[in-house]
Amino acid sequence: MAKSRPLEGIRVLDFGAFIAGPYAASILSMLGAEVVKVEPPKGGDAFRRGLGTADPYFIQSNAGKKSLAVDLKSPDGLALVKALLPSFDVLIENSRPGVMERLGLGADTVRAINPAIVYSSVSGFGDGGPWRDRAAFDTIGLSMSGFLSIMGDEGEAKLAGTCIGDLATALVSVIGILAGLLGRVRSDDDTGTEVRSSLLEAMTTITVDAMTQAFETGRNPHRESRHPSAQSFALKCADGAALTVHMSGSQKFWEGFARAMDRADLIGDPRFLTYNDRRANYFELRPIAQAEFARHDRDEWLRRLTANDVPHAPLVTGLELTEHPQMQWLDMYDPPRPDGLRLSRAPWRFDGERGGKSGDAPEIGAHTREVALTVLAADEVDRLIAAGVLAEPRAEAG
Repeated sequence: MAKSRPLEGIRVLDFGAFIAGPYAASILSMLGAEVVKVEPPKGGDAFRRGLGTADPYFIQSNAGKKSLAVDLKSPDGLALVKALLPSFDVLIENSRPGVMERLGLGADTVRAINPAIVYSSVSGFGDGGPWRDRAAFDTIGLSMSGFLSIMGDEGEAKLAGTCIGDLATALVSVIGILAGLLGRVRSDDDTGTEVRSSLLEAMTTITVDAMTQAFETGRNPHRESRHPSAQSFALKCADGAALTVHMSGSQKFWEGFARAMDRADLIGDPRFLTYNDRRANYFELRPIAQAEFARHDRDEWLRRLTANDVPHAPLVTGLELTEHPQMQWLDMYDPPRPDGLRLSRAPWRFDGERGGKSGDAPEIGAHTREVALTVLAADEVDRLIAAGVLAEPRAEAG
């Protein structure tokens, strides 16, 4: 029988900052890995934004981790991290290319110390090329990858509603790390690997369908260009609520859609006879559907679409999501915290059990002493804390 947390026993050193690196480590944590977050003694990860453990975005990506606060620019701090490396399986970093090398923790150095480690490195645009050294945050990657163009109306620039680039990069990193761990098990000498990716590369997994459309049509895809082939609709109902329909190329779903609207006459309409007809005449069909859906409230349309087995869903808002019966059955969120935040749980179940974040976000250096004591004597840890090379919450408060 598989373990409900299959990465139990795997140890991860998380040098990540902001979202992509820390979220990748968070996913590994939910899969059972022990994650030690390495952060500066003063202020910690910049994504704490001066709020310590009160920033909800920081909490979401770092709950359940341990915090090691260490000055990596200090020879003693660097020596401590190097001493820890043999006991870890994975290292995650998402700095600009060259930063880890300058700190003395580049992939070659780390793998010489621990050949079994899986070293995961993600950057903005890759570790070479003319954009190698440019700063990159989520919006920059979304713009450069074509995603904003794809998701916007033709000729109109708009921003995305969430950090899909950082999240996609984290997921791509996790896939690479898991492949590296599997490859290590299957190797003859327990050798790890270096896994490199970037925000720009990760976004190709999100834009692949739109790029295929571009190759097919020779035109730049945009927000409206996929709807005719997907046969998808966003429809406002009489009560102001909205729902979506997506039929793809299915004749069955199209006929059910027409019957749900009490418009069986559309089934024989020459403009809509086949999928290719409906694709070619999508922008004639859409206003017909919009007019029909304006005649009844959403509950009535949900009933009709369900009765006719048409793929559909209410347009669920963020604050409605956790209250939807399907999401409650899936049990995807922890109960609300006193500040209203709900931590997301792992999107898998193993042997029927769903993993989550095993604890709150750590204070800066909350586990410094615990981690350092695995390789240093207690008096040496005290010395480094007194010197400011290491930090723990009591020292931070003083």
